[in-house]
Amino acid sequence: MKGDIGGKMVIKSKLKWVGLVGLVLSALSLFTHFLLARYSYTDDALTEYQAITIFSWRPIFENADLSPTSKLYRRLWGPVRRLKSLQPHAKPRQLYSVPVSESNRFIFVRIRGGFHEIRSSICDAVVIARLLNATLVIPEIQSTTSSKGISAQFKSFAYLYNEDQFMAALANDITVVKTLPKSLKGARRKKEIPSFKVANSQSPYYYLHHVLPVLKRHSVVELVVSDGGCLQANLPPDLEEYQRLRCRVAFHALSFRQEVQELATKILHRLRAPGRPFIAYDPGMTRDALAYYGCAELFQDVHTELIQHRRLWMIKRGIVKGNLTVDSNTRRLNGSCPLMPEEIGIILRAYGYSWDTIIYISGGEVFGGQKKLIPFHAIFENVVDRTSLTTPWELNKIYGREANLVDKYPKTPPSAEKETKYESWKTSGQRPRPLPPPPARPKSYNIEGWWGWVAESDNEPESTVIELRTNAHKLLWEAIDYTVCVEADVFVPGFDRDGKGRPSFASLVMGHRLYQSATAKSFMLDRKEIAKHMEEISDHLYELNQTWIKSVRNHLSKSLVDGLTEESKVSKSLSFLSFPVPECACLRANPSGASSHASTSQIPAALKAAPSCPAWMGKDVTSHTEDKENEDDLDEDDSGPLGLFFRQSGGSGNRNAASGGGRGGGEMMSSKEETQMEDQEEMEGGDR
Repeated sequence: MKGDIGGKMVIKSKLKWVGLVGLVLSALSLFTHFLLARYSYTDDALTEYQAITIFSWRPIFENADLSPTSKLYRRLWGPVRRLKSLQPHAKPRQLYSVPVSESNRFIFVRIRGGFHEIRSSICDAVVIARLLNATLVIPEIQSTTSSKGISAQFKSFAYLYNEDQFMAALANDITVVKTLPKSLKGARRKKEIPSFKVANSQSPYYYLHHVLPVLKRHSVVELVVSDGGCLQANLPPDLEEYQRLRCRVAFHALSFRQEVQELATKILHRLRAPGRPFIAYDPGMTRDALAYYGCAELFQDVHTELIQHRRLWMIKRGIVKGNLTVDSNTRRLNGSCPLMPEEIGIILRAYGYSWDTIIYISGGEVFGGQKKLIPFHAIFENVVDRTSLTTPWELNKIYGREANLVDKYPKTPPSAEKETKYESWKTSGQRPRPLPPPPARPKSYNIEGWWGWVAESDNEPESTVIELRTNAHKLLWEAIDYTVCVEADVFVPGFDRDGKGRPSFASLVMGHRLYQSATAKSFMLDRKEIAKHMEEISDHLYELNQTWIKSVRNHLSKSLVDGLTEESKVSKSLSFLSFPVPECACLRANPSGASSHASTSQIPAALKAAPSCPAWMGKDVTSHTEDKENEDDLDEDDSGPLGLFFRQSGGSGNRNAASGGGRGGGEMMSSKEETQMEDQEEMEGGDR
């Protein structure tokens, strides 16, 4: 008996050891698998394969990528050749003195607003410091102060931007210090520093005749900037060097914090990992902008109420002059409302982008909810955003170490009137007939969330600490989106105005792209014209004909260059950074040595004032004759019977017929009926 028991114990012991060894080997195998999967061999060396990282996005491609030398590729992704002579040139061109290192005048700036307002305000603050020959203290961004619940590792400006880079890049323009001298810190704590709340479009005269005398008397002044800037966009001709200073600040000195920049670079690398170009799309559908322009009726339910509530708030404060209720459809037809994602998807498909094009959506969650993006996702397969290209720990890393906050969205308590009615119902005596039931108490699911107050109160509740922290996080998210949009192969704005009627995030992106690489495709859409096109097909939205598609293509092609003229008239008067040319640009000469001014027909009128580039910048490698030939080739290709986009790519049934155009090869459809059928299948995505 004992022998049997001992034998069983030995067997059990062996089984335990076998199980333990199996677990160890499984863990080792799994670890080795992930380690090897992280790397892939290339022709040059062992490189890290970033696409293996665990993300929610898995790109889906069906067609071979286009050759960069093909005509279709050049039309969809190629540079805008008419702008290739335009080069960035923001260096001083006249006598420009170095700032006095021992300046005893200090300007301290407090900035309020969103990402684009902060960026514009910082540039204006630098120009004012130069104008008044004063030392600039690193600006304080109100959205990222310690009271907003952010990490204690960062202090205001440093939460978003690189302080050292900012100071070093402007060393030849102004003197920048991180803090006020000790002798002035006490005065600031006691609020003894003279303060100016400046408007968005103050003139240089205001600063020279109102601020400067006070600065001379007190050695320090504080500027409170809350309107997205503190200096007028268009400066007099004798102050043109100050416009170039704005460019040096915006495009060279303002570099994002290292952790933010690294994450943005990772996202760009992951977007380009499949080896294909991508589109960046900014919907621009913010609550403030929709309220300002009266677009509430384009939405439903709680979103309409939220927009109307904000519009009423704007009317009471004089921001909006008009009625609370307006005809949103009329505003849309006038081009005053954002283009919906579905409309953007249709015109991009009509232009020739196939269903598997990679599209990055900036701006986080679109106002109106994900249901506004459902049609866009149905049109394009590879639609991604910041969250689908990063892991939660990567995003948490850029926030730094933050204190744990248990603050949740507060539940709005029942009104005093309802409580009184409820108590009177309980205390009332017998009645000849039953009383009506007591007033219903609100369900918790009706008042939870950022929108819950709409059903309970006419007043929007104060922001909680968690909401303030989230607003600070949004600045970092927008910094990432800004970097991706500037570097994108194609940029498409859905709307380019903010909640005050001024140029928004999208306008700054287009201005940066125009400065950094003018040939990069940025569609400056005429929303009024697009709305007109969409009205023509409102009854058959996905059944497009040849004439309509050609009309849309012509409009988008013209917007690449002709849109610059409109931007120079409208946006530049409100924000210089949205159109920083010709002040911050020059025209590069062609190889023959002739000035670029010789071919004035190649560039729009708004850019003709740009001077010739200095000799050290070199010359164009492509002649104007070649440019003209290439443009003519593209025009000829585009005038064909939709041969650029709608092609057969046999072998994959209806889906390939619908999506193969634009990437696969094949023969051109010759029958008009077949072409129209292809049109419809292209817009519907085939039978995918």
